[in-house]
Amino acid sequence: MTLPLRLLLGTFLSLGVAIAAYRGGSLSRSGAAGAVLTGTLILGFGGWAWGLALIAFFVSASLLTRWRRERKAALETLAAKGGQRDLLQALANGGLAALLAVLAALFPHPAWAAAFAGALAAATADTWATEVGTLSPTPPRRITTGEVVPPGTSGGVTGWGTLAAVGGALFLGATFYLLHALECRGLSWTCPPSAAGRWTLLPLALAGGLAGSVADSLLGATWQGIYRCPQCGKETERRAHCGGPTMLLRGRPWLTNDAVNFLATLVGAAVAGALTFLC
Repeated sequence: MTLPLRLLLGTFLSLGVAIAAYRGGSLSRSGAAGAVLTGTLILGFGGWAWGLALIAFFVSASLLTRWRRERKAALETLAAKGGQRDLLQALANGGLAALLAVLAALFPHPAWAAAFAGALAAATADTWATEVGTLSPTPPRRITTGEVVPPGTSGGVTGWGTLAAVGGALFLGATFYLLHALECRGLSWTCPPSAAGRWTLLPLALAGGLAGSVADSLLGATWQGIYRCPQCGKETERRAHCGGPTMLLRGRPWLTNDAVNFLATLVGAAVAGALTFLC
């Protein structure tokens, strides 16, 4: 199958998923456009395993976001954005993975597949940790100091969230490994040289996913722009809260939650990709 046909197929499949997600409230219109863009590139250049791994991340993230939504409603007002993902969120979580799929097709090497797994595992681990950690019966602690912080605070970690991060990374790694191993047995238009079919993909994804999740928490506790609402006194990632502007409390205003998420996937990709040279 030629590249144009693969991209066309990727567009139709991604469009179907994006429309369903938009109607279900998981994506905004811009988020649906971002999902189509990343999905088209990943499936078109990477193949079925790469595209289905992206869908596995998105479906699991959407289901966890909806899980016990009523208990998380108050925390959504403190986060930079609500549960409906927009264009920047789609690109922050899947943009690097799409670039890696293109690079893997243009310059085949085992490290690209591992880096892709690490990037997507980092996004999965962070999302699972956030959605599960906010329901923890014990309050989170700031990763840099250990002090107790309110639920939903950037840089706060819990035991539940940490276990969820491990589970998310393992889920993505196992999914990508199984799909890619199956794809390379004849169910693909091409099977470029990669780490697929080797058990090392799973630990590489786990390492990358956990590294990215930790990086996300560290950045959230230090450099991410965090604001205080003068009306209610709560910390928030938003520049407006309670109907008025907020005041910068700490961090850099330009380092938004979307930027932190992208950097987390970058760390995950770098760790998993680099480790391929040791395996």
